[in-house]
Amino acid sequence: MTAPSAAAVRTAVGAVSDPELRLPLGELDMVREITVDGGVAHVAIALTIVGCPAADRIAADVRAAAASVPGIARVDLEVGVMTPAERHALTDRLRGGRAREMPFGPGTLTRVIAVTSGKGGVGKSTVTANLAAALAARGLAVGLIDADVHGFSIPAQLGLVGADGSVPQPTRVDDLMLPPVAHGVKVISIGMFLRRRDGDTAPPSQRTAVAWRGPMLHRTVQQFLTDVYFGDLDVLLLDMPPGTGDVAITVGQLLPNAEVLVVTTPQSAAADVAVRSGLVARQTGQRVIGVVENMAAMTLPDGTALELFGAGGGAAVAASLSQPEEEVPLLASVPLSPVLRADADAGVPAVLAHPEDPAARAIETVADALARAPRGLAGRPLPFRPR
Repeated sequence: MTAPSAAAVRTAVGAVSDPELRLPLGELDMVREITVDGGVAHVAIALTIVGCPAADRIAADVRAAAASVPGIARVDLEVGVMTPAERHALTDRLRGGRAREMPFGPGTLTRVIAVTSGKGGVGKSTVTANLAAALAARGLAVGLIDADVHGFSIPAQLGLVGADGSVPQPTRVDDLMLPPVAHGVKVISIGMFLRRRDGDTAPPSQRTAVAWRGPMLHRTVQQFLTDVYFGDLDVLLLDMPPGTGDVAITVGQLLPNAEVLVVTTPQSAAADVAVRSGLVARQTGQRVIGVVENMAAMTLPDGTALELFGAGGGAAVAASLSQPEEEVPLLASVPLSPVLRADADAGVPAVLAHPEDPAARAIETVADALARAPRGLAGRPLPFRPR
């Protein structure tokens, strides 16, 4: 039997993926000296920061990778930390050599979809969280920005709130933030940065509030777009606040290329206001790609339909937003569902926990429609640079 080589161990270890950056350790220059003495592999790696939250997982994956090389009986692992210069070089490489540049503006290959509503309480965040999970389950690289700064709920709906009310913070590598991942979705929310007061044991939703005006809201959304490292995404979803206020204006300015998905209920009062959110988005150059009607009729056990919020609101919004040159479709009517509500409270999207539920199936049809539409390249500059 051929003795194992250090090169074989380096190849195996270098292929291990960093769970936060989603890139191989070899590509991130995190693999240090590797030697092989008989059947013992001595492996040294360098993590990005002290106290890296993924340290245990990376160490376990590196040990397993090295041990998988034929002839390796034991792995001695040394874990260090990158120098400031190495971290700076890494962040520069991740940014593609472009310092603090927003990567999702015009020209991006990522589909940017802002999920909007006219009124609060129509289930926009629930639809967004389930849609993100459904797209990720199809193998797409998905990011989600909780842009509803005043009424953030995405961390709880995706299971990122612990039993003690704690919410994981993004890992900071110099001036880059690495977003937590839930159900395959990279997530960022202002709820990850709010801290409870000493002695306050209430959950985040009961102990914290954000009372910011326009400039702070603009800065927050801009930082989420600029300083969070999402990597190469197929789809970036934004859970927008209700209405047509500061955040909607900011997103229109920063992301005029974004597509807009309007969520409403069947009720005419909600539908009338939902139309306004689509019109404002269109004024900034964004394109309305469809309407989702939430809380539609629920079929009762005896077969009758319970139209708790009326009927027809979604179709009315789609008709109002359609133009002769561009039809806006009603992509789905999501029925009232106790399962959808309970899964949201439990932090597991219904499309994953109960895919057979009628509401989950309706959201899956929206995901199918979005997944079928390719990222358009016509008229966009490709991100290639001569060397």
